Amino acid sequence: MAGTLYLCATPIGNLEDMTYRCIRILKEADLIAAEDTRNSIKLLNYFEIRTPMTSYHEYNKIEKGRKLVERLLGGENIALVTDAGTPGISDPGEELVRMCHEAGVPVTAVPGAAACITALTLSGLPTRRFSFEAFLPSDKKERRKVLKEMERETRTMVVYEAPHRLVRTLKELSGTLGNRRTSICRELTKKHETVFLTTLKEAGQYYEAHEPRGECVIVIEGKSREELQETERAGWEEMSILKHMEFYLDEGMEKKEAMKQVAKDRGVSKREIYQALLS
Repeated sequence: MAGTLYLCATPIGNLEDMTYRCIRILKEADLIAAEDTRNSIKLLNYFEIRTPMTSYHEYNKIEKGRKLVERLLGGENIALVTDAGTPGISDPGEELVRMCHEAGVPVTAVPGAAACITALTLSGLPTRRFSFEAFLPSDKKERRKVLKEMERETRTMVVYEAPHRLVRTLKELSGTLGNRRTSICRELTKKHETVFLTTLKEAGQYYEAHEPRGECVIVIEGKSREELQETERAGWEEMSILKHMEFYLDEGMEKKEAMKQVAKDRGVSKREIYQALLS
């Protein structure tokens, strides 16, 4: 029988957040796959865990992933840990999980800390609906695309950022999204934890004057549906009714359905759209 891959969440700062179950699984596993063995060895030593460890990171995730799956298929149990937090969230663990599912290897989670959820709950912003963006892409073209998508997002957004890039990212976010409400969460669960509820513009100005330290989570207010509708309506009004109709017809809509949607977009009656098209 195949072994099991355990996704073991580790503390994001405070070692007391380590769960009893996680300590037990790490001790009982045949192998621990760690994103950075130099970081993980400190955690293992603190809890007197002597299980053998191997590295599994972004640059060896395919080749090492295959080897780990082979060992799992051979009956070994492997615990996967990231530098801090939950494996598979903004790290190469997602690739190993996919490979295990494809190979028929059981995967289970040992839940614990996650910076994105911790920051969201502390932010003071709506938590019912949210999107997790992790680190914004470093590629300029891809970054612009993601920022453009975020501009229309109505859910609360969660973004990770390193302290030395924080000011630049806040300026980009402010320039694209406008001066939204935001919470800057730093050093989560640690001695110098801070949650700064402010706006994107004010946060950028503050951290220009006060050098940020520690890993940061930026939680950003989504666009209201009313504001989004107004923006879309302004965009539609710049387009002729004929072009507007063609847009939906090209999407595969029937003519009546397209007329109804055009009327809704523009905030007018269906009859007005019909008369405009006749003329």
